[in-house]
Amino acid sequence: MDARRTFGRGRPTFFKGVHEVSTTAVIDADAEDVTRLVPVAPKAARKRRTLIAAVALLLLIAVAGAAYALFGSRPAETAAGSGASAQTYVDVPPMIVNLRSSDGRARFLKLHFMLVAADAGKSEGIKAKLPAYLDALQPFLRELRPEDLSGSAAVFRIKEEMLVRAGDALGKNMVRDVLIQDLIQQ
Repeated sequence: MDARRTFGRGRPTFFKGVHEVSTTAVIDADAEDVTRLVPVAPKAARKRRTLIAAVALLLLIAVAGAAYALFGSRPAETAAGSGASAQTYVDVPPMIVNLRSSDGRARFLKLHFMLVAADAGKSEGIKAKLPAYLDALQPFLRELRPEDLSGSAAVFRIKEEMLVRAGDALGKNMVRDVLIQDLIQQ
């Protein structure tokens, strides 16, 4: 039985005229003298590194080819998005509302967001009905407590509630999404 263990890694030298010396050695466990070290050939280590580099290069070429096949062969108008699928944003002016506080201290919430219209033609209808939407949103925002605003899940819940209220106040299928720009608690 040939039981061998390797220790260390080979270190190449980068000077001209100096041969590469490998510090990797093998201890022959069957030998009576355990202090005898058998050096590993530097050519084997070099072959391994070359093989790994070749495999990495082939993998990189395959990934680049797949990326070109997915993204590079599209016409310019489809890659940039046609005019029919362009999103229209309606900017809502920043709002500051009082938060409900259990300790009686004054707490405020500053909120700035944008509405994404479902279609480009619906943005004018959203702008016309924006005061009704803000009126429906005020009671919800004033009932929030400071604890309701902690964590990333809180932002998701607030966005969902704002989207539901947009559907109620502005009409179904008018708003696709609510994009929160600022959500500051003071």
